[in-house]
Amino acid sequence: MSNSLATAITAPGGALRRSAAERAAMWLSDRGTLVTGLVLAVLILGFSLLGPYLYTASPYAIHGHHALQGPSATFPLGTDQIGRNELARLIAGGYATLIVSIPAAILTFGLGIVYGLAAALSPSWIDKVLMRVLDAILALPGLVVLIFFSALFQPGNFELILLLGLTSWPGLARIVRNEAIAQRNRDFILATRQFGGGTWYVARVHILRVMAPILVVNATFLVGDMVLALSGLSFLGLGVQPPYTSWGGLLQTGLNLIALDPWWMILPAGLMIFLSIMAANLIGQGLLARFGAAR
Repeated sequence: MSNSLATAITAPGGALRRSAAERAAMWLSDRGTLVTGLVLAVLILGFSLLGPYLYTASPYAIHGHHALQGPSATFPLGTDQIGRNELARLIAGGYATLIVSIPAAILTFGLGIVYGLAAALSPSWIDKVLMRVLDAILALPGLVVLIFFSALFQPGNFELILLLGLTSWPGLARIVRNEAIAQRNRDFILATRQFGGGTWYVARVHILRVMAPILVVNATFLVGDMVLALSGLSFLGLGVQPPYTSWGGLLQTGLNLIALDPWWMILPAGLMIFLSIMAANLIGQGLLARFGAAR
């Protein structure tokens, strides 16, 4: 190798340096949606889960002389109608939203997988019965069911997790069932059965593994759906109950006072709901693109 070529390769900004930069740019361009969603999700999780340790102001303390005060050095996001710190309440609302939405998504995910696999791998008559039950559940308007049971029981966090999880799984169950039916007669699964593999062994070891990309994508979408559903319930006063609050509850409080133009009580909560749903959808779309490209 000549001295000039070696110098060109090893010098700052040389061929190897440029190729690494180009590879990084290509990597980001291919995964831009996914990376954006992940960064946004990390920021939202950090704000909601670590925020109480970094910003220690109480979300419940009342500062009567500062009611409906706009953003200032003392109150970065202003105060509400009775003088509570809106930034502290936004952080507390994020924590309350996520500790309900994420477990509810996990519950929905588990129920949908179990029901869908049970329908696909059972004898045909059981599959028909389970699918007719599923059709009947899907015929019910989900939002109306949520509102009905929330108004009936005035649920706490645990009850909200159960309510959201138990009313949101049918769509995923149908996806899992259809995909499992498409996979159950493939050669490697038939070979496993020939060697003595049982139904649930085949489901656990083979079908779930093949379906993993679809399941991961749907899991991310479920988190966004749960945030939206919980925010809607809280906006109606049927979600997270006082003295605790969620982003939907904060948005509802601000809109009740809209005649006074308290934009600091409306915009941050609405923005956090929007960004959370967007983060989940960006991650899902990014994963879908990556898995689709892999195929």
